[in-house]
Amino acid sequence: MTSEKLTAAPSKTWTFFGGDWHEGNVAIMGVRTHGTWLGSAVFDGGRAFEGVTPDLDLHFARVNQSATHLCLKPVVSEAEWMALAKEGLRRFDPDAALYIRPMYWAEAGGPGGGVRFDPESTRWCLCMYEAPMPEPKGMSITLSPFRRPTDETAPVKAKAGCLYPNNSRAMLEAHARGFTNCVMRDMLGNVAELGNSNVFMARDGVVYTPVPNGTFLNGITRQRMIGLLREDGNTVIEKTLTYADFQAADEIFSTGNFSKAMPVTRIDDRELQPGPFYAKARKLYWDFAHR
Repeated sequence: MTSEKLTAAPSKTWTFFGGDWHEGNVAIMGVRTHGTWLGSAVFDGGRAFEGVTPDLDLHFARVNQSATHLCLKPVVSEAEWMALAKEGLRRFDPDAALYIRPMYWAEAGGPGGGVRFDPESTRWCLCMYEAPMPEPKGMSITLSPFRRPTDETAPVKAKAGCLYPNNSRAMLEAHARGFTNCVMRDMLGNVAELGNSNVFMARDGVVYTPVPNGTFLNGITRQRMIGLLREDGNTVIEKTLTYADFQAADEIFSTGNFSKAMPVTRIDDRELQPGPFYAKARKLYWDFAHR
């Protein structure tokens, strides 16, 4: 048996695990680790770019909340997360763009076949790696046949790794049809989010975004962007929206931690331009981040 080589080496990476910093793509789980085998893992993602780390404290607070929602044991305080992140930042160039990813997972399964894990076996790490900020070139979207689950069927209150394969297959299906992203609906058929970010639209001078209904994460960047737009005097309405609403929108854009704000330049066969609300949202966020 031969092992396949990775297609590309990971970018510069440092991970705090087991009481020390390790360079590179360090192995943190084994084949019998519950988080590897059965997906009992949560994470979050902060950003460092242009010398700033906006809302990093909120991301660390959320990973602890996610651990609790998944019945893991959050063993690192928010202050400890922040202190470790400051240590880690010193291992990179001051102007490097980084992804800052805290994680918790269950190491050991419980009795009865191992599906029930032992919360006392919770382990954790903080991974930081170079990840350039994407250029806001725009994306094309279409309607996905795959949907977001409900709280009764999946741990949607947590930023849990087990939720992402469904989003991944939605994006792969859209990509196979020539689109870069997709609109995912909830089980009632209303728009929830894009495959990897929250979504906004504008029509007749008003910004709209799906109201959080327990099927998708109310993103930290999403909340920040709503607040910034409203403080700037813009009307932002959270409401139930259909795909037809987005097809008739004047402009569409997304928000998420990795890219912050990105314009949608095509929905199905309809071309769009990056609009004034997208441009305003992106500028407001950058101004906030550098304050």
